[in-house]
Amino acid sequence: MAKKITSRDKDYSQWYNDIINEADLAENSGVRGCMVIKPYGFAIWEKMQSELDKMFKETGHQNAYFPLFIPKSYFSKEANHVDGFAKECAVVTHYRLKNDEENGGIIVDDTAKLEEELIVRPTSETIIWDTYRKWIQSYRDLPILVNQWANVVRWEMRTRMFLRTSEFLWQEGHTAHAKEEEAIEETEKMIGVYSDFAEKFMAMPVIVGKKTKSERFAGALETYTIEAMMQDGKALQAGTSHFLGQNFAKAFDVKYTNTEGKQEYVWATSWGVSTRLMGALIMSHSDDFGLVLPPKLAPFAVVIVPIFKTDDEFDRIYKLSLSLKESLKSVGVSCKLDFRKTHKPGWKFAEYELKGVPLRISIGPRDLQNNTLEIARRDTLEKSIIDMDDVINIIPKYLDSIQKNLYHRAIDLRKSKTFETGDYNEFKNLINSGGFVYAFWDGSNLTEEKIKNETKATIRCIPIESDKFEGKCIYSGKSTRIKVVFAKSY
Repeated sequence: MAKKITSRDKDYSQWYNDIINEADLAENSGVRGCMVIKPYGFAIWEKMQSELDKMFKETGHQNAYFPLFIPKSYFSKEANHVDGFAKECAVVTHYRLKNDEENGGIIVDDTAKLEEELIVRPTSETIIWDTYRKWIQSYRDLPILVNQWANVVRWEMRTRMFLRTSEFLWQEGHTAHAKEEEAIEETEKMIGVYSDFAEKFMAMPVIVGKKTKSERFAGALETYTIEAMMQDGKALQAGTSHFLGQNFAKAFDVKYTNTEGKQEYVWATSWGVSTRLMGALIMSHSDDFGLVLPPKLAPFAVVIVPIFKTDDEFDRIYKLSLSLKESLKSVGVSCKLDFRKTHKPGWKFAEYELKGVPLRISIGPRDLQNNTLEIARRDTLEKSIIDMDDVINIIPKYLDSIQKNLYHRAIDLRKSKTFETGDYNEFKNLINSGGFVYAFWDGSNLTEEKIKNETKATIRCIPIESDKFEGKCIYSGKSTRIKVVFAKSY
C-alpha cells in the first residue's frame, strides 16, 4: 500500500494528496472545490470537535446555531467586513426551478427572483450581531459567550482538500462584553485554548502572536493567531481569535444600559478553527508510509490483529482479544478488533500503518503459549514483545510515549528550520530554503508588501512580547522594536 504514496522529498504536494486518498480520509466531490469527508477522516474531525467543544464549555461558552443564509444588506453595514469577503461570496438570487419546455431539462424560474439576494455565509458576524441586538438590553444580559459548529462557503479559485476548499466545516465563537478589557481578555483566552489544543492533542507546536494590520480579519481591530510549521518548512495558520472592538455593535446598533443607566455599545470578539486542522495534522506527522496520528486524536488508539490457521486458534484468540479490548477500555484506551477472514494479517498490518493507527497488537498461537503479545508503534515502526498480564499498565505508557514523541519530533523539526538574520540577501536565501525566519520589520505596510512581492514570504505573526528587543528593519534599515516571523505559507 505504501508504494502508492509519493515520497515527500520527490513531490510534497502529491505526497499530501496521496496520504488523503490512500488513508481514506476524503475525496473530491462532484461540486468544484468541495470535498467529501469519508468516515475515517470524519472520525478524526469528530475527535477534534469533541475535545475542542469540552474546552469551550469549560471556559463558559454555549453552543447555538444561526442561519446559513444572510441578507445581502447585512454585509453593507460594516464596510471593512464586506470588503474583506466580497470576492468570496456565493449569492442566492432565485428560490425556484422549473422544467424547460423548449429544450428539456431544468432551468431557473425567472419569476422566482428574491426581493433581496441572500449570501451563503462566509462567516457569521453580521447575522449574529443582528440577532444580538434583540438579546442585549442591559448589563445583566452580558457577557454573551456563544459558539457555533457549522459549515461556511468562501468561493476559492484554487483549492486543496482540507487546506482550502470552497465549503469547509468549522466552529466560530462570537462573544459580546460590557467592557473593552473583558473582550480583549476573551480574545487572548481563546487563542490560548487553540494553542493548548494544538500542542496537547495535535502534538503540533505553534507560535502565538498577532497579525499585522494587512493580515487581520476583516473588521477586526486585532487578530491573534497560532502558526505551525509543516514538514516542508511552510507555515500554516491553524487558528485565529479576533478583537472586534465596537465595530459590529455600532454597525448593528447593539447597545446595553450600564449600571448608571446610560446606553453604551458592547464590545465584541470572534474566533475559529476549521477542518484545515486536518491538513495540519497530516502534514505535521505523516511519513512516506502513510498517515501518522497522535493517540489523543486517533479514531482508535490500538488495533488488535489476529494470526491464526485453524478455527480453534481463531476462537481462542478472539476470546482473548475481547477480554483485552475490555481491559483497555477500562483504562480509557479505545481499541478495534480486526477479525476479518477476507484479508491476511500482512495486508491488515499495511492498512493500519497507512491509516496511522498509533499502536498495533498482533496475537498468534505462539503468543497464546508464551502469554505474550507483539506490539508495533506507528511513530517509530518499532516492534516489541510484552507480557500479556502487563497490557493495562504498558499500553497507556506506550501511547503517552507516542504522543510526546510526535510533539518533540515536530519541535526538533521547527528548531532545525528556524533562523534569524539581519541581512536581506541571506533572508531571501533562507526563505527559499524553507522555514521560519525571525527578522525586524519597520511596521510599514509598504515594506511588508515589497518583501511579499520579492520573496513570496508573508509576516506570519508578531510573536507575543516581541517588542523587548530593538534592531534594524530587514528591508528598510530603519530602527524598530518589532520582531516578526516570516515564512512562505499555505
